[in-house]
Amino acid sequence: MDVERPYPPMLRRPPYPASLQTRKEIEKHINELLDMDVIRKIGHNKIVEITTPVLITWHDGKYRLCGDFRALNNYTKADRYLIPRIPHSLDKLAKAKYITKMDCIKGFQQNGVKPNSMKLLRSICHMGLYEYIRMQFGIKNAPAHFQRMMDTIFQDEILEGWIYYRNHIKNFAHITSSLYKLCSKDLVFEITKERRDAYDRIKHELTNAPMLILPDFELPFKLYKDAECNQGLGAALHQRQIVDGEPREGVICQISRQLKDSEARYGATQTECLCLVWALEKLHYYL
Repeated sequence: MDVERPYPPMLRRPPYPASLQTRKEIEKHINELLDMDVIRKIGHNKIVEITTPVLITWHDGKYRLCGDFRALNNYTKADRYLIPRIPHSLDKLAKAKYITKMDCIKGFQQNGVKPNSMKLLRSICHMGLYEYIRMQFGIKNAPAHFQRMMDTIFQDEILEGWIYYRNHIKNFAHITSSLYKLCSKDLVFEITKERRDAYDRIKHELTNAPMLILPDFELPFKLYKDAECNQGLGAALHQRQIVDGEPREGVICQISRQLKDSEARYGATQTECLCLVWALEKLHYYL
């Protein structure tokens, strides 16, 4: 953790006021972190350069212990380590025979903290003063540090990610345009036949959409576009690959979006040109 010197002024804050129930939750989490060697208790007589109050936030129906590291982050030099984009990571799975997914429980806390940085990661609560000896959520460079660790350990052996299902569905934006309008604050929420049909079609497409294939960058790509005046833009990237000894054309990804208000006034030729330019820009890393 590289902090600009001189260190920021001491921030000796008292613990945030907490209810009895919140204090019980804090005690539970503090004891768990002590058992896992994520934190350690220190004496109040030690020099405290930054003290961060302990916070409890609600997350997915469960409590989660966090620290208020905003002051520290303001003085921390940004780590510009490259964090890969999920679509690019998924593309590297092409021709893989086996794919394994692994998950680190509380991944950031799998990383150690250098001794000279521990004094910057101190939290205070009604139970006393504690010092993090493992990386914690909310620290500015925690994502970069975690990514560097993963790259060092696994290098090219492991890739993880998730698939966004709209890429499976042709003309997704066009199909769901009537549903997205319900997100407008000025529109009365009303389920019409058009919206019900759109919802049912999405369910059908999700269960019948073609299985996506991974790209082979040594083979040519095929780009199909579809533009609907006053509706939306759509495009699909295909590739012909050898599957089970036979050439087959498969779908790599499908993209779509609704037209902006100004674009909805375009003529057919302008809309088709817009669709082509948009698709080429959106899929440039393939083409």
